[in-house]
Amino acid sequence: MLSDVNLWPLIGVAIIIVGFVLRFNPMLVVIVTAVGTALAAGFPIDKILATIGTGFIKTRNLPLIILLPLAVIGLLERHGLRQHAQNWISSIKSATAGRLLIVYLAARQLTAAIGLTSLGGHPQMVRPLLAPMAEGATEARYGKLPERIRHKLRAFSAATDNVGLFFGEDIFVAFGAIVLMTTFLREAGIDVEPLHVALWGIPTAICAFAIHAWRLYRLDGVLARELKAEGIEPLDASATASATKTA
Repeated sequence: MLSDVNLWPLIGVAIIIVGFVLRFNPMLVVIVTAVGTALAAGFPIDKILATIGTGFIKTRNLPLIILLPLAVIGLLERHGLRQHAQNWISSIKSATAGRLLIVYLAARQLTAAIGLTSLGGHPQMVRPLLAPMAEGATEARYGKLPERIRHKLRAFSAATDNVGLFFGEDIFVAFGAIVLMTTFLREAGIDVEPLHVALWGIPTAICAFAIHAWRLYRLDGVLARELKAEGIEPLDASATASATKTA
């Protein structure tokens, strides 16, 4: 019966919600949630400590895998990675934020489709390279940009990475979600091969690329209109005339 079920362990969900809403340290929130949930479930203190210790021993190398690339990226940024990326893209006269992001969207989706999901990402690609390059391409045409436009370019850069990864990895036959779906269907008596599921992800990926690429194609024109409304004219009017028509 429902009255015999102990629902107190669900207090961990409430702890996580409150902790993140109040913007406490995420590590502290996770630890308090784990201890609180275990105590609510009736676990003795020694078993809680033993479980936490075992989990730490099994995953002690995980922080190195996560933090080492971030340290390398931070070191590169300190030595001017973002500035070099901006300067390089600014030297390409035909480059615009929209065109750059369309190329990245195609590359991100194709590499994710063959399982190379780690080639992109927000910390290792969007923040140090893609967003600065999008800003640099726009600055080459308009000069100094307002902060609102900079944040918009960063948001589009992050969204492009998300779309490319999300719909590209659905085509990879060994992707975890595909394995999960085929396992669930087999337990329900429906025999489906992972390759068949992956193939049906291709039409969705093509549609996602077409829709987001169209949004990126119009981005240059939208930026031109918004900057003009703020009194910022292009440094080379002929270079942005075609972009304005796409808005």
